[in-house]
Amino acid sequence: MSGQNQNQDDCNKQNLMSEAYPASTHKYANDKYANEDSTDLFADIFADFEPQNTTDGSYRGTMAKIKATELHYQEVFEQKLVEANTNLKRDRVRVSIKQTGNSLQLRATLPLKPGDRMSKEKKQYDLSLGIPANLDGLKTAIEESYELGKLIARHTFEWNEKYLGIKSREKQEIKTIGELLEQFAENYYKTRQLTITSENTFANYTSVIKRNFPLKILATKNNFEEIINSFQGNKKNELIAVTSVFIKTFQLGFNLDVTRDKVTPAFREIPDNEKIVHSFTLFEKFALSRKNTNICDEIDTWEMWRWVYGMLATFGLRPRELFVQPDINWWISPQNADNTWKVHKDTKTGYREVIPFVPEWIELFDLKNPQPLKILDKKVAKITSVQNINWMRRDISRWFRKVGIEFQPYDLRHACAIRSHLQGIPIKAAADNLGHTVDEHTKTYQRWFGIENRKKAFGEVISQKSLVELQKNEILALRMENERLKLHLKI
Repeated sequence: MSGQNQNQDDCNKQNLMSEAYPASTHKYANDKYANEDSTDLFADIFADFEPQNTTDGSYRGTMAKIKATELHYQEVFEQKLVEANTNLKRDRVRVSIKQTGNSLQLRATLPLKPGDRMSKEKKQYDLSLGIPANLDGLKTAIEESYELGKLIARHTFEWNEKYLGIKSREKQEIKTIGELLEQFAENYYKTRQLTITSENTFANYTSVIKRNFPLKILATKNNFEEIINSFQGNKKNELIAVTSVFIKTFQLGFNLDVTRDKVTPAFREIPDNEKIVHSFTLFEKFALSRKNTNICDEIDTWEMWRWVYGMLATFGLRPRELFVQPDINWWISPQNADNTWKVHKDTKTGYREVIPFVPEWIELFDLKNPQPLKILDKKVAKITSVQNINWMRRDISRWFRKVGIEFQPYDLRHACAIRSHLQGIPIKAAADNLGHTVDEHTKTYQRWFGIENRKKAFGEVISQKSLVELQKNEILALRMENERLKLHLKI
């Protein structure tokens, strides 16, 4: 027995798994994002919230989900503000909380402020203590209201730096981008639901800021605009989008005066069916030709990555949609007669059931083979953060290069979009299957259609037309022959 085969047997013994794949073993999304403090007044604001699935993976679709989340947050905040004031009134605290722009203020009738001249001894004031208008700020405002209420009730209130607003003004000093970045996660998730998708988005935002902005410069309008305008094209547009989120998160009090660039995408060659099928064989060729390895995880991992390749080619999935809570039980279930793949709700465009664009490839690529599914299940069970998912997604590209595939993983998705047109699948059905809108399907994906696919589309239409014409001529000839025979019988 060869050394590699012996290693394979040893690893198989070490990695024995049950034939079932219980969904409960993959608890990343549910456990990681479960709210631990359910007794908190503001704890479960997103517990029953599920933003509408836009089936649009574009920037516009992502922003639609963000807007829906922000609207839900604002509705909850306004409700909690009303409840807070109701409770203050119930407890006979002579203070109320009001929102002014992005800040919360305490309203109370107090002794005249130094310098105010009026006939009355008291006046209603709105105190600005530098409290932001969010749920955390509302907690602070409630605490401050009860504290102020005690001073009023005991007739011990005095105007000091705190109530004159001097301390809050001191807090408004301009910070560096690096200082804000340290608080970015805390502030970002004050108004957003913490999910796998939002965590991935946040990680991308943080990466863009760290890579492109000097962290020691002040977070001013001029500094942001100067750096953004030093870039062009997609890079500039990315910085505008990310910086706008950063500014809004910290309520910096200004908007960017920069213009997005119009970008013409570069041409890319999308693989045809023959090339896709051939590239599938490269994984096994690589495994047979490489040197022996003693690393258990490396001996048979190629089988899983080949399975991933086959699934991307057959279903046009986004790579992440294979790793986020994959429903392996459903995939291998006898009830799955249509061979659909279920995409988990915590992915880019939410839950959907995907129909194979090329059903015969399921058998050709042996996509229900239990061996790669066991390896997938084992790897997914180790996922503890969105970073793990990103590493797996990057590993796909690494394996493409390793085995010698000449195109990118996402090109398989583009190929499915193009193939759907050549197959005559209605645009709406194809778009829903891919998990984006008709507009995204038409504008983004059809730019890769290419001259060869146009020739093929025209050729098939002309061929079908020619076939119809031929059938018409044959029918006409048969009718003429029929008439001739009738005349012959009469004679």
